[in-house]
Amino acid sequence: MATRKKSTRKKSPSKKTKARPKTKPRAAARRKPALARKAARPKAKKAPVARAAPKSLPAIEVATTGGQRVRLDTLKGKPVVIYFYPKDDTPGCTTEGCDIRDHWGAFRGLNVTVLGVSRDGLESHEKFKQKYRFPFELISDPDEKLCRLFGVIREKSLYGRKFLGVDRSTFVFDRAGALRREFRGVKVAGHVTEVLDTVKQL
Repeated sequence: MATRKKSTRKKSPSKKTKARPKTKPRAAARRKPALARKAARPKAKKAPVARAAPKSLPAIEVATTGGQRVRLDTLKGKPVVIYFYPKDDTPGCTTEGCDIRDHWGAFRGLNVTVLGVSRDGLESHEKFKQKYRFPFELISDPDEKLCRLFGVIREKSLYGRKFLGVDRSTFVFDRAGALRREFRGVKVAGHVTEVLDTVKQL
């Protein structure tokens, strides 16, 4: 009697036992890095809401060159010129400061207090003042407290890049401390003459 040979053919797994790839964990894994990247992105600073300058010298104390602390509303009794500029020792800001220096005789004759303001620190201010021999003091405003009070922080654009910076501006107050004239978006050329003409009319 012939013996029956055993089949060497492998049985294919049944449909019930066939493993299916799980897709949900993979999808979740793909989402996690994207969510992490989104959370890690710093929030862009919003442009400040435009605001008007204070109508009189504010009761705010500021730090100036020469190691002084000055409360602005105590400067009443003579005309006060406060000008805001973007940065120490840059071309436009240097020209503006030097124009005031070169006309200092006229400012002194009108008994005017002049103060320059930027976000630079006092050390930078001292070097800037000494380098160009400015006869007036510079206010350091690193936290933008004074800049925002006067509404001079604006959105700017340079080579297609947007950022928040100081809009070159000048504010003229009379002897009673009342705001009499404000210049915004100042062009440096000829500006010192505009300021002096304004003070002469007070």
